[in-house]
Amino acid sequence: MNHPALTETTYYILLSLYHPQHGYGIMQETQQLSGGRVRLAAGTLYGALNALCEKGWISPLPMESGSRKKEYQLTSAGLKVLKQELVRLEELAANGRAILQEEQV
Repeated sequence: MNHPALTETTYYILLSLYHPQHGYGIMQETQQLSGGRVRLAAGTLYGALNALCEKGWISPLPMESGSRKKEYQLTSAGLKVLKQELVRLEELAANGRAILQEEQV
């Protein structure tokens, strides 16, 4: 694995960009996917989007003329990071279940 564990916010931003979206859509989907746990303020979101662009995990789409909505998409590097994080999270859950099942025996 080439990256540290993702924060919950970063994970949900990347996950929400599996299909390209604009900032407000990312905010809504992140809140919905997290069951309301992750609520992004505009400043937090755009700071995170800039950082993720710098890492090459997401990229902005060309803006249509006359549009004020900037859309972002997941890059292949971002998809790889997202999949690696999912494997890490599944391992955490499996280890937790294994330990808790031992206690029940």
